[in-house]
Amino acid sequence: MLKIDQIWKVFNEGTPDEKVALDHIDLHLQAGDFVTVIGSNGAGKSTMLNMISGALTPDAGDIYIAGNNVTKLKEHERAQYIGRVFQDPMAGTAPSMTIEENLAIAYSRNRRRRLRLGVTKERREYFKTSLETLGLHLENRMNTLVGMLSGGERQALSLLMATFTNPNILLLDEHTAALDPSRAASITDITKTLVEKDQLTTVMVTHNMQQALDLGNRLIMMDKGQIILEVGEEEKKTLTIPKLMEQFQKIRGEQLVNDAALLS
Repeated sequence: MLKIDQIWKVFNEGTPDEKVALDHIDLHLQAGDFVTVIGSNGAGKSTMLNMISGALTPDAGDIYIAGNNVTKLKEHERAQYIGRVFQDPMAGTAPSMTIEENLAIAYSRNRRRRLRLGVTKERREYFKTSLETLGLHLENRMNTLVGMLSGGERQALSLLMATFTNPNILLLDEHTAALDPSRAASITDITKTLVEKDQLTTVMVTHNMQQALDLGNRLIMMDKGQIILEVGEEEKKTLTIPKLMEQFQKIRGEQLVNDAALLS
């Protein structure tokens, strides 16, 4: 479903600030794989997601989604393949529009229909049923402006909207990092439910090592633009945070940065 082949990206090339952001990255995902991505700041995690989404273009290498070479496609041209949820709860929704209107836009993303034609009685019932899966009672607030929702409610809505069209790839970019612990736990549970329901192929970047261990069937660790560790489903079940840090030290010969975010 996703093939990243020898992706190379350099920022500020030829200057004193030159930085290799991605160093010949290879990553293959089968349909239904849920890969969690960890690593310290500057490891290349978000850069990799931006490459997949089309927000950045690689200097070398190719990216395939569902067998299609999308390397040269712009971000809006890849939208038919991708759903994405950002760290900022404000990023994935239109605050001046209602919950129903936001859902209608998301639902019609791959369809040539106007918004006013998108909210039929049948579709409104579908929206309500979908909102019920979030367990936040938003199905009773369909005409509420999204700007009036809490950060956790907006992030849950963003997650639902990103999965509405059953995308080939779901990208989650530290999508619980800006929330307080209780809301982050709620969004994590919703994530698991939605991904499992539709068997979505998912790449989730997180600084939270425990979250990376709890979700998904695969895990990769990045450092200095490289994938330095790949863990399959069976091994992942036995992993702990101390074991992950030991692995890093064994591979790199140094300790993993022990910051609060990484160990949260």
